[in-house]
Amino acid sequence: MSDNSILGKSKIHTAFGIDIGGSGIKGAPVDLRTGEFAADRVRIPTPQPATPDAVAATVAEVVDSFKLRRTVPIGVTFPAVVLHGVAQSAANVDPSWIGTDIEKTLRAATGRRVLAVNDADAAGFAEVEYGAARGVPGLVIVVTLGTGIGTALINDGVLVPNTELGHLEIDGFDAEVRASDAARDREDLSWEQWSERLQRYFSVVENLFWPDLFVVGGGVSKKYQEFLPRLTLRAPIVPAALRNAAGIVGAARLAARAH
Repeated sequence: MSDNSILGKSKIHTAFGIDIGGSGIKGAPVDLRTGEFAADRVRIPTPQPATPDAVAATVAEVVDSFKLRRTVPIGVTFPAVVLHGVAQSAANVDPSWIGTDIEKTLRAATGRRVLAVNDADAAGFAEVEYGAARGVPGLVIVVTLGTGIGTALINDGVLVPNTELGHLEIDGFDAEVRASDAARDREDLSWEQWSERLQRYFSVVENLFWPDLFVVGGGVSKKYQEFLPRLTLRAPIVPAALRNAAGIVGAARLAARAH
């Protein structure tokens, strides 16, 4: 816990973010002035099965790795549609989460007030606050390309939660079945072939929402030069800037706002 005892100096400038994923649960304090971690991130493998009790215990372990003041806001990303703190779905965690009050469960385990937010929403909000979309007015759509397609809509700094635009039906298919990074791997598509599918996907989304900017995240965004230049859209489309830190940073920022 070498550098982890420095946190909680200010309830105004510091919040704590936790990113719950299928393979790992990661947490770090965030300096809200810069969007940077205020201490080294802690990662603990996600328990299997990832039931509410098991995940809550791991989240508490992550929180207890830091000497946080009781007033530090805590935000948690969750791989699900989250309505008023309750999971409506479950991706890469145990199905028993569906219908579970995430915030209540984690509050009981940590003894702290917790804000739960959809993982793509947290990452997208971070890009608007601190990353590739910082300072961009109007509508920003952040799209994460990975096992599926996650999306976040932020209009003039206001998050529209739980958009599931990866599940738009396009040409008779659920969009992420054909256009996710997993589809590229599964079908062994060339960059050119995959870009054609992305072109179709982003064109449909653009014609529905008319955004001012698209931001593309997910691990494949590291190779953005292989596919983004092939896309022709009205709005600019750029790679995400915060990478793997986005979920933690966005959750912390949203928790601070709610606090």
